[in-house]
Amino acid sequence: MQKAPHTPAETAATEFDPNADRLREECGVFGIFNHPDAAAITALGLHALQHRGQEAAGIVSFDGSRFHSERRLGLVGDAFAKREVIDRLPGTSAIGHVRYSTTGETILRNVQPLFAELNAGGFAIGHNGNLTNGIKLRRDLVREGAMMQSTTDTEVILHLVARSQRNQFVDRFIEGLRQLEGAYAFVGLTNKKLVGARDPLGIRPLVIGKLDGCPILASETCALDIIGATYVRDVENGEVVIFDEDGFQSHKPFPPMAARPCIFEYIYFARPDSIVGGRPVYEVRKAMGAQLAMESPAAADVIVPVPDSGVPAALGFAQESGIPFELGIIRNHYVGRTFIQPTQAIRDQGVRMKHSANRAVVEGKRIVLVDDSIVRGTTSRKIVQMMRDAGAKEVHFRISSPPIKHPDFYGIDTPDADKLLAATHDLESMRQFIGADSLAFLSVDGIYRAMGEPGRDPAKPKYTDHCFTGDYPTPLTDQGMQDPSQKQLSLLAEAI
Repeated sequence: MQKAPHTPAETAATEFDPNADRLREECGVFGIFNHPDAAAITALGLHALQHRGQEAAGIVSFDGSRFHSERRLGLVGDAFAKREVIDRLPGTSAIGHVRYSTTGETILRNVQPLFAELNAGGFAIGHNGNLTNGIKLRRDLVREGAMMQSTTDTEVILHLVARSQRNQFVDRFIEGLRQLEGAYAFVGLTNKKLVGARDPLGIRPLVIGKLDGCPILASETCALDIIGATYVRDVENGEVVIFDEDGFQSHKPFPPMAARPCIFEYIYFARPDSIVGGRPVYEVRKAMGAQLAMESPAAADVIVPVPDSGVPAALGFAQESGIPFELGIIRNHYVGRTFIQPTQAIRDQGVRMKHSANRAVVEGKRIVLVDDSIVRGTTSRKIVQMMRDAGAKEVHFRISSPPIKHPDFYGIDTPDADKLLAATHDLESMRQFIGADSLAFLSVDGIYRAMGEPGRDPAKPKYTDHCFTGDYPTPLTDQGMQDPSQKQLSLLAEAI
């Protein structure tokens, strides 16, 4: 979902929010069919997927005759902790969504799942990803008389399904999918079916599970674990799956092509205890750290992870290098984004509210800081300074992914290219900016080696890795590849 302009409140928040220098989460989806506790199970599944979206959450259920919807801003635990909220979602089938807005503002009408009454009955849908032709489709639909209720690109699939002249729902849904470009994992609910779909390249993840014989769809396997469900398999790239009273159907409406899942699921987005594409995320991240130690060793006394994102890679780095792993930075888990900071001097200390140095570990030591990425570099700079203030003798920074040089258009909220540190600085000037004694990134080939490949084959890359390589695997219709941020804004203004 393309980035919408920030509101003044959001802009003010990023002035002191340490998360502003992180890649922002995408979204998470969950669905269950024919279970008596459908809404409660969906709320638990969304809780496990909270890391994928922390701005809003919603659930839609179906009780055999009516659809029910609860959509709230904020965290799942705040929105669905009370039993009376779950009681307002009766029925044996439900879908849910956690959201971080990368298309459309964070307002209630954009909170998913979205719902519409079609001529054949109600249809609710949740979306993880971003349609790279969503703005064009939206503009065309509005010109033809469509009345949009939200500013999110997900709504276009509702209109495309509604306008289809096919008789069967699955055919109407597939006809809508054929018009989409970009990345998507959809979970939908009709009065008879639970529906899942994954884009032809499988950029965004979607898995099938089972609980008490009832089918489940979820963004990650960690959502299955929290409810005691069994993992069945991944939804394949380009596959549409249908669960109803007659059982299970699989449709493959797109020409066969090799999957290219998003590499950032392994580097950053998925929970470490999830299994993505058959690979344990925790082990992959450790392998990335080990590969980084082989490529860019450092003479040091201690390996220190930047919590929590750098922990698995730092463990791998320490094991490969033989240098002790220590918690030289302690994370405060009780800092919220809305904490009031009245002066610029206090704002400048924002990173210390979330991370504090463990002086006993770092004082007088040569340390290697390990993190998974550098985006703008501002937080990395403050962490390096925090280590020096705590008495570190040397501070070496190692990043377990390649430099992020290109923006994302598939559901990750990356800044525009001119705000990406690696897009505007060479390695030495990046090192100087963050203030480290040395700086090194994992190579692109190193990422592939950590994934069990010999390296990246430019002719047939196995992952969506455009943030590092500039190799976008789908058309970018809305951007036109010319000044993407301004192109997006002008199209969005025209569309709404």
